[in-house]
Amino acid sequence: MLLTWVEIRDAIAMGLGSLRANKLRSALTILGVTIGVASVIGLASIIDGLNSAVEGEIDNIGSNIIDIDRFPPGTDFDELTDAERNRPYMGTSEAMAIQENCPHVDGVAPQNHHWAPGGNIIKYGNTKVSNLRFFGTWPDYIRVTNQNMREGRFFTGSDEQFRAMVCVVGAQTADALFDGEPAVGKEVRLNGNRFEVIGVLEEVASSFGNDWHNNLVTIPLSTYEKWLPWDEALTLVARSRSREEIGLAKEEIINALRIERRVPFNKENNFALSTQDTFKEQMANITKYIYLAMIIITSVGLMVGGIGVMNIMLVSVTERTREIGVRKAIGAKRSNIVMQFLTEATTLSGVGGCIGIAAGMVLGLVANAWLGFPLTLSMFWIAIGFVVSVTVGLVSGVYPAYKASRLDPIEALRYE
Repeated sequence: MLLTWVEIRDAIAMGLGSLRANKLRSALTILGVTIGVASVIGLASIIDGLNSAVEGEIDNIGSNIIDIDRFPPGTDFDELTDAERNRPYMGTSEAMAIQENCPHVDGVAPQNHHWAPGGNIIKYGNTKVSNLRFFGTWPDYIRVTNQNMREGRFFTGSDEQFRAMVCVVGAQTADALFDGEPAVGKEVRLNGNRFEVIGVLEEVASSFGNDWHNNLVTIPLSTYEKWLPWDEALTLVARSRSREEIGLAKEEIINALRIERRVPFNKENNFALSTQDTFKEQMANITKYIYLAMIIITSVGLMVGGIGVMNIMLVSVTERTREIGVRKAIGAKRSNIVMQFLTEATTLSGVGGCIGIAAGMVLGLVANAWLGFPLTLSMFWIAIGFVVSVTVGLVSGVYPAYKASRLDPIEALRYE
């Protein structure tokens, strides 16, 4: 027979009374549950904050960006076949094919990055900045990557056509070189070559302290090719006209590149396309394993907490043997005794779960603020934390409740 609401209320009151009467013992009993639940809520908040930060970084670039290269991101180059290793590099002809044959593509920006021994260096007077990200690109770059100018302008078709010795620098590079002075019109030396600064890109905020958007120098691709003619390997970045048209844009790019790169109809593509969703999926796969590790680690705390709850309930059975005998003598059934002790056990662990939820919320918010991640709280994991804490109490209370219900009323009444 199930307990009535009055009996459930009384059992909860008894559980809370036990907490108040034995504060230290109760605190130590629910400590494991509290730590386990706090770990779940805190780590889940940090992981959600990490996911939000990564998605924000990706969305800053643009949700309709398509990266085009010989291989997809995350390729294990040790596992490539000979045919894959011999794939031709991307070139300006592929970029032009996309530009001319893909009506749903809003722009394409080929890029050629240069990695100098010891890092790329830019100098202005006696000031220099090293370890720069340095690359050549087309005028479409600023529109394709969804960036703005803080000062001056970006390249034009004329700069690209006449191989102008001009450059655009990132915000942090400009601040370090010119110390607050206007950058436009200044002459700098980039790896020993003279360039005129025509613009400064607007600073891009990052949750990870990643300055590659801001610590860069870019020049017209034609100038790059004149200066470094042996460096032919390009990567392409394209942008669809809208988020909704990204599928059509990808199909057009694939068709244009298969024709340009002369891929036979019965062969696979010798290039790869990836979108921002690709990187989000990769991040989701990573956090999936982090969640799994979190569950394994926190389950240890919950198991310890469950053992503590079981122990205190066994002690409670011993302490209240005479009370149990009186209840059974006046007509209480075994089911009443079982439900009473299960309710007390779940109340005990539920209090620990509530404290753990509060501690986990504070931990997650403080950690996200310190790491620079968005402040997030997952209601799903908060609900899971509470349900798990109550379940731990329910499972841990089964044996003590069963033991209490099996006591002989005559022997219990004689117990001192």
